[in-house]
Amino acid sequence: QVQLVESGGGSVQPGGSLRLSCAASGYTVSTKRMGWFRQAPGKEREGVTSITAGGNTAYADSVKGRFTVSKDNAENTLYLQMNSLEPEDTAMYYCAASGYRTWVSSLRMNDYTYWGQGTQVTVSS
Repeated sequence: QVQLVESGGGSVQPGGSLRLSCAASGYTVSTKRMGWFRQAPGKEREGVTSITAGGNTAYADSVKGRFTVSKDNAENTLYLQMNSLEPEDTAMYYCAASGYRTWVSSLRMNDYTYWGQGTQVTVSS
């Protein structure tokens, strides 16, 4: 049974940083594509970043240069380092994992099979 558990969310002032973690069980993060998505109140869930087994990455334009995705294969954990946070980054952040091996990164929800419960990020002064 695949489980993805996010942590690291919280409240931060604009310009601050947070690092989100996604601990996986029943799933090996090194072998397939994983991603981070977010959903703000009243908005649709959107892709933030993706990383493949081979390390290919993709980022939404809104976070390029500020967010960095990475994996620790030994810890079987996915990370999202978020710097220069803006109020527009306020959302519930979700970890997602594909059900198949691919070298193509993707920010589309339909390309992911497994989802975590989310962790809240609030950016406010």
